[in-house]
Amino acid sequence: MTPPTRGFLGRRPTDVDPARIPPGQHVTAGFPVLSAGPTPHTPLDTWTFTIRGAVSRPVSWTWDELCALPSRTVTRDIHCVTKWSKLDTTWTGVSLDTVLAAVTTRARHALAFCDGGYTTNLPIADLTGGKAWIAYSFDSAPLDPQHGGPARLLVPHLYFWKSAKWVRGLELLDDDVPGFWERYGYHNYGDPWREERYSGD
Repeated sequence: MTPPTRGFLGRRPTDVDPARIPPGQHVTAGFPVLSAGPTPHTPLDTWTFTIRGAVSRPVSWTWDELCALPSRTVTRDIHCVTKWSKLDTTWTGVSLDTVLAAVTTRARHALAFCDGGYTTNLPIADLTGGKAWIAYSFDSAPLDPQHGGPARLLVPHLYFWKSAKWVRGLELLDDDVPGFWERYGYHNYGDPWREERYSGD
């Protein structure tokens, strides 16, 4: 396993409202790439997004079907556990509210699963209410594979490892199950404003 690069250097711009920057973070103009393994490349004609687990029946969308769903373009600040923040990032994608409306469930937890074997756990409450998207475009261009394309989760109110790259679906669960980095000691929730970086924070 290759660990992510830590300690990106940066400087807090003087023209940024400090209230936008969580504790311990610095602003970067770039978009650092952090991955635990090689970048997957899944052909779009075989790509699907699936919701399974504690649901009345599993539901899947092909790439074309997902892109045909109502989309939204949002601008959000993002915050990485390695202490960089990137402000005013612009994404286009499908709200998790839209896809979760296609299933019947009483589950309270989700485990996102991805190409390459990556997983991360999230409360369903953090994926609904206009808080999360399946993003397939960044800065008006298709999402680059190194940043999680063709599609990644976008959950900007949590540290960015929760915005799983190369996402392929959600396993809905009655009980919380730690994901990849959570099993290696990262915080189970990951609120940047509380500096919930690692287990015990």
